[in-house]
Amino acid sequence: MSAAAPGIDVQLRTEPRGSVATVTVDNRRKLNTLNSALMRDFIAKVEALGARDDLRVLILTGAGEAAFIGGASIDEMAVMGRPGARDFITLVHGCCNCLRQLPVPVIARIDGYALGAGLEVAVSCDLRIATARAKFGMPEVKVGLPSVVEAALVPKLIGWGRARELLLTGDSIDADTALRWGLVERVVAPAELDREVDKMVDALLAAGPHAVRSQKRLMREWENLPTDRAIAAGIDALVGAFETDEPERLLTAFLNRKR
Repeated sequence: MSAAAPGIDVQLRTEPRGSVATVTVDNRRKLNTLNSALMRDFIAKVEALGARDDLRVLILTGAGEAAFIGGASIDEMAVMGRPGARDFITLVHGCCNCLRQLPVPVIARIDGYALGAGLEVAVSCDLRIATARAKFGMPEVKVGLPSVVEAALVPKLIGWGRARELLLTGDSIDADTALRWGLVERVVAPAELDREVDKMVDALLAAGPHAVRSQKRLMREWENLPTDRAIAAGIDALVGAFETDEPERLLTAFLNRKR
């Protein structure tokens, strides 16, 4: 995909244990910022991947080394006014929500800037691996806007005090701070990024595919349930796991290894 033609690139590799998709946001001339056309394409392609029974993992990244996703299109936002604001921000939410609804884990492969809508997309992924040169921020207040939609996930990851600092000042933080705050799971040197992502993919592929899908679904439920109902939902999920032969096969294999 050329730099002159922004788009969403999807690569699918098939392995013995299932398929791994890599989705790349390519608008590198503008720090991979998201405009309406890119967002519609993104949602359509992620939802299509979600319909695949063989899909095990999705890796989300940005083209080039400057940015993961540098935010939403300032060019569009500057002229959309009140009439277009709801449609535009609903598309941003759609990009985040399709990742959260995807039945398999999503790994954010973050190099460079993850700002505004880019950070909202990142926190909508299940796991985040960043390079040491990555930068994170929610700068909307600096251009007269609140941070919205999946910015609501940020306090759950880093706590209310740090979330207030990030969202109310609009200042950015570096990768080490993001790791210390719990905004990302791992930080590595740029040359090690793909290797670290592959390690995470291998760990996910080694687990039971039905179990991983069930775990992601259950954790999404936990976000909105009181503790007693979350525990009850977990009991149902474990019982439901035995609707396939996966527990018996993997438990037996584990016992055989011990013997």
